[in-house]
Amino acid sequence: MNPREVTCLVIASAVFTAITTTTNLISLVPIPPVLEFVGYSIYRHSRHHHHHGQDPRKRTENVAKVSICDDFPPGVPPPETNTTVTLCVDYNGCCNFTTVQAAVDAAANASSKRTVIWINSGIYYEKVTVPRTKPNVTFQGQGYTTTAIVWNDTANSSSGTFYSGSVQVFANNFIARNISFMNVAPIAKPGDKGAQAVAIRISGDQSSFWGCGFFGTQDTLHDDWGRHYFRDCFIQGSIDFIFGNAKSFYENCQIISMANPVPPGVKFINGVVTAQGRASNDENSGFAFVNCTIGGTGRIWLGRAWRPFSRVVFVYVSMTDIIAPEGWNDFNDPSRDQTIFYGEYGCRGSGSNMTMRAPFVQRLNESQASPFLNISFIDGDQWISHY
Repeated sequence: MNPREVTCLVIASAVFTAITTTTNLISLVPIPPVLEFVGYSIYRHSRHHHHHGQDPRKRTENVAKVSICDDFPPGVPPPETNTTVTLCVDYNGCCNFTTVQAAVDAAANASSKRTVIWINSGIYYEKVTVPRTKPNVTFQGQGYTTTAIVWNDTANSSSGTFYSGSVQVFANNFIARNISFMNVAPIAKPGDKGAQAVAIRISGDQSSFWGCGFFGTQDTLHDDWGRHYFRDCFIQGSIDFIFGNAKSFYENCQIISMANPVPPGVKFINGVVTAQGRASNDENSGFAFVNCTIGGTGRIWLGRAWRPFSRVVFVYVSMTDIIAPEGWNDFNDPSRDQTIFYGEYGCRGSGSNMTMRAPFVQRLNESQASPFLNISFIDGDQWISHY
């Protein structure tokens, strides 16, 4: 492994370990099997270790009896059909490609067929881009705790936050299932310059994510542009860790703050969930969170007005006491109070008490909440599928 891969492995393992030791998460999320990641990498590289002094004939017998590909799933990749072609990625070389980017590059341009990129368990140390010319691509992992694409760019190292993503998706109709996207750059502290580190940027229309993980600190999930759907996902960060100007629906997702713990009674804010970027009343964008949970550590806001017409709604969301009583922030610009739309309806938990919410926050009734309750918010009945 080169030094960057070693760094990524160590930090990625530490990220998962941190999740398992966060007090507020124990009852919310399953403990991710860190050893599956670490053990898999150790197993992979131990195969290439030479045992000096061993009888060469015995070494040959062992190689003949044991192959790293012996346990590879049969029937992968499946034959091409009229609607789907499957490409296979395994970094041990047991199928078509050893990197995710190589499989993306092999996908046909402007294809009406869906290209399913089946990605075997493991950590893939690479920066991946899905260009606009390759619509209808699916990343199919083997579980968000066992399959991950990992890199460690920051705004400083990549000419800006928007280009720091470990994965960047510019194509339409992208789907991801059972895989994690991680940025393991050094943890950003409030006020750090150029430390923003995106795990994934989603800039195509009609993208959906099923059972995926998003791991980072500041600016983890760049929900940039288009209509997007997130179902049963795990999203971790600290500052503005779901941000962008997309129109997105988050359903049954676990949202986890990893901001530093704040002692009881201290009013310091050190984290923010959302920074939605709607810049004018003409833009049809916003974030809706329904039946999600918010937990973790820190003392945080649900959102702040990155742009003057920012729009975010939480409906039937469970919130722990890490949510500050005021709940939201207008980016310290009172002129935005008349144009932002921040609403809550039917939420529960100690962080959902609206008694001391900021005056610009909407206490929605059933009628006002109804446009945000289901996938019709993103016209999902017209495009969401389960490939």
